[in-house]
Amino acid sequence: MRFSAGERPFSTYALFTFFVRGFLGQQQLEDALIGMDLVIIPAGVPRKPGMTRDDLFNINAGIVKTLCEAIAKCCPKAIVNFISNPVNSTVPIEAEVFKSAGTYDPKRLLGVTMLSVVRANTFVAEVLGVDPRDVDVPVVGGHAGITILPLLSQIKPPCSFTPKEIEYLTDRIQNGGTEVVEAKAGAGSATLSMAYAAVKFADACLHALRGDAGIIECAYVASQVAELPFFASKVRLGRGGVEEILPLGPLNDCERESLEKAKKELAASIEKGISFIRKSVVDDSSSRK
Repeated sequence: MRFSAGERPFSTYALFTFFVRGFLGQQQLEDALIGMDLVIIPAGVPRKPGMTRDDLFNINAGIVKTLCEAIAKCCPKAIVNFISNPVNSTVPIEAEVFKSAGTYDPKRLLGVTMLSVVRANTFVAEVLGVDPRDVDVPVVGGHAGITILPLLSQIKPPCSFTPKEIEYLTDRIQNGGTEVVEAKAGAGSATLSMAYAAVKFADACLHALRGDAGIIECAYVASQVAELPFFASKVRLGRGGVEEILPLGPLNDCERESLEKAKKELAASIEKGISFIRKSVVDDSSSRK
């Protein structure tokens, strides 16, 4: 979808009127960002069959770096929602960009892992035969493959699963994105479900910015919960972004084992993002000589 530049009035159910302003191209990027309180970054290329989220790294890393440089300049106090994959690596890239600009605030940078939560709630609801809106599954770790760790032992409402159900649910939650990519046969990735998850998370951020209390969602943020620089877990949102990172809570033996595997994968993905910035700094310095 491409929007034309300019300002257009829109009415919603005739209750109020608001304006949508369209900006196009990098030449209008800074104009688009000035004064923003919330910035959502879905930019990048989607996955195709046979690709992992990490395969997108070389393309999407450069895109998000450029966008974050503009955000750091034009609206450094904004809360930023990062959707661009691979989130496990792009969020560390963005943090390094803000550090270089002297505007880094870890509480304002949030990797959006809401799609994993939406999938977890949906798949668990199917097994239980209930409405997904009545299910809450914490999904921690990261946002790719085995780093996606659904804490089925902490599901609300409380319930138990057979080992076979746990294996089935974990696999579907971790590989739901790949399932969609293969089903679309090259025509894209999880577009509509990602849009729903992005809006759901952005809405939570807007409520928090308004000052609403008790806004708790899962997000991939700067954290020491798992002794890593970044980790996805439940966080309490407020006017300044992340106000509190909630503890993981009690894990069963299977979840503890999966967490250790996820941490190894996450550590490599985080280092990949940081190394990209270090290399780009060296390349930029060389090009100026």
